[in-house]
Amino acid sequence: MKDRKAVRIAAPAGRARFGADAPQVVVVGGGIAGLAAATLLAERGARVVLCEREQYLGGRVGGWATRLSDGSEVTMTRGFHAFFRQYYNLRSLLRRVDPGGRALTGMPDYPLQQASGHRDSFAGLPTTAPWNALAFLRASPTFRWRDLPQVDGRAAMPLFDVSVPRVYETLDGIDAASYLERIRFPQAAHALAFEVFSRSFFAHPSEMSAAELAVMFHIYFLGSNEGLLFDVAADPFPHGLWGPLGQHLASLGATVCTGTEVGSVRGGTQKRFSVEIGEGAVEADAVVLAADVRGLRALVGASPSLADEQWRDRVGELRNAPPFLVSRYWLDRPVDPDRPGFLGTSGHDLLDNISVLDHYEHEARAWAARTGGSVVELHAYALPSDVDEHDARARLWHQLTEVYPETKRAEIVDERHELRDDCPLFPAGGYARRPGVRTPDEFLVLAGDHVRVDLPVALMERAATTGFTAANRLLRQWGVAGTELWTVPTEGRVPLLRAAARRLSGPDRRAS
Repeated sequence: MKDRKAVRIAAPAGRARFGADAPQVVVVGGGIAGLAAATLLAERGARVVLCEREQYLGGRVGGWATRLSDGSEVTMTRGFHAFFRQYYNLRSLLRRVDPGGRALTGMPDYPLQQASGHRDSFAGLPTTAPWNALAFLRASPTFRWRDLPQVDGRAAMPLFDVSVPRVYETLDGIDAASYLERIRFPQAAHALAFEVFSRSFFAHPSEMSAAELAVMFHIYFLGSNEGLLFDVAADPFPHGLWGPLGQHLASLGATVCTGTEVGSVRGGTQKRFSVEIGEGAVEADAVVLAADVRGLRALVGASPSLADEQWRDRVGELRNAPPFLVSRYWLDRPVDPDRPGFLGTSGHDLLDNISVLDHYEHEARAWAARTGGSVVELHAYALPSDVDEHDARARLWHQLTEVYPETKRAEIVDERHELRDDCPLFPAGGYARRPGVRTPDEFLVLAGDHVRVDLPVALMERAATTGFTAANRLLRQWGVAGTELWTVPTEGRVPLLRAAARRLSGPDRRAS
């Protein structure tokens, strides 16, 4: 963390840890949010039971072993994830098992390529706004300065004055696509400067809130000086991250159960809750619900006495983003050595990005060195409803051969495909009713990247932040010290631009 304007949220005060009165806490969900909550609670001496329905930890950033047709044992995951330097709370969690920071390795660039052949780079840019934006625009072959006069400055100025949660009051009522049209930003620059962020939500801009887009722009571009480059996992996620964290939890006395479904949460007889776990039940003083949207809705639906009806209705309104496809290929020959580890694409049919895993991941690099091949991964986000998986796979492969022509000569040693639809959707107008960490029951809390938290965080960092926040809330109830949190600045970092935005926007800033 090098941003001097980063914001510290003080830890709840209290005694250092529990004594003989340690409560029993069940954490439902072993993704980043559940791991963060379970770790902090266990470190303070709570008796934690962590339940994950999959056979592995990490949630959507998890991974599992698979055997290729050549006999190789490899790890399959649900695809590339970028660990940005702004992810303060996630990195705090990872430091429990990786204090030296060796589990992550820096990605020197992540170029963005248009179908026209133009390629934009984030390498070598200043890290502080507005100089980063100006340098990007000056160097970009896509952006044309003669298009700048058509931009509606008044409509664009809220991007320089993002404040959470106020931005949701002003922009949540409009979808991101409509907001982009209102700004009249050049179409080619749309994909580079805006749509790249909406892709991170696995949704088309027409299906997501303009406020979420503005927050993303603030986190990664205008609100932080950590820069736009990121780190990636040097080893498959289970090996370098979640396996060690699970071992850390066990060393603290926590019970970690994978491949275990939680059926319901009801009132207990000896303690506040009775949690149905597999074919049995565990009584608990508190429960952290850190399941994904589909799992949370099912669990709450099976728990009719949980919290109150209004809260359960709000949980029932949560939705998932459209399906996405991850296709990974083990090829018999390498791609060109100058191909980046990660390439974002625009205008290439369904293809949103290409990763060359053997350019940064140890396991893939070892396989490529042993076989003379390469490991390539393709992503397609927000698949149209009229596209089936077979068609999507074929179209992704075709686009790979167009973007990286050397792959036309490659034979496929093996392949794996993951078609999923379990990422949360953040539609326009949804923020006000989105459930937060707190619930009507003071000993029942939520965590996850779908959970409302009034801080400028998103994706993996929102998951970690809500997990720690959920644990902090419980610890405060018991008079035990929590942990501090950090975020990027909670408002635009350039006072002059902030003042101009407020002056241009006038007294009524609400979008409709």
